[in-house]
Amino acid sequence: MLVKTKAIVISSLKYQEKSLIVKCFTLSDGLKSYFVQSAFSAKKSNQKIAYFQPLTLLEIEANHKNKGTLEHFKEIRLSTAYHTINTDVIKSTIVIFLSEILHHSIQEEEKNENLFIFLESALLWLDHHEETSNFHLILMLEVTKFLGFYPDTSEIDGKHFEMKDGFFTPFLGIGCLNEHETHLFKKLIELKFDSNQKVFAGVERQILLKILLDYYTIHLDGFKKPKSLEVLKEVFA
Repeated sequence: MLVKTKAIVISSLKYQEKSLIVKCFTLSDGLKSYFVQSAFSAKKSNQKIAYFQPLTLLEIEANHKNKGTLEHFKEIRLSTAYHTINTDVIKSTIVIFLSEILHHSIQEEEKNENLFIFLESALLWLDHHEETSNFHLILMLEVTKFLGFYPDTSEIDGKHFEMKDGFFTPFLGIGCLNEHETHLFKKLIELKFDSNQKVFAGVERQILLKILLDYYTIHLDGFKKPKSLEVLKEVFA
């Protein structure tokens, strides 16, 4: 079936000498993997390697056979060309890190239009703003809404956050964050992309990043911490 849809590049893996296997999160069908033959060849002008950088926004035409095998692109073009993400070292590091997070988080091949729209708008926000220190933390937390394990805030006055069941409690039990960690986590829950980026010190961002990675690990089977984690820590040190 020929499908025209927007797509976000999640990952690309080199196959043999000149080809790629590209995983995309599509608006029409959720997660899809594509085989791109001769991606490194100048002759394939409509399937340039530059199109397959992490979290690039594409518009594609593709033949979807929906048989669990690799699909194939027919046409590819940029949906929106980034102005700063590919040239700003901080933003490009954030994008590489988040692409790994999404690679290990979005596991089902099913349509999730709301998640797609959120990710697209978030990436466009990142491209057009300079103060982005908390962007990756906010995005990771917001994505849990679409994956089904956003924290229950009905008892947010509790001094501790229980990681496994995702709720706030007045008691410090096994698997709970301490009071300081919980305080930071509550502050993060209140943040929007446009909020004051200086609300956290660098060390506090590192604490929150560890909390979020642990939270993902608890709630997602097979979740792996990104290889780019140490680079991200260096950028925000």
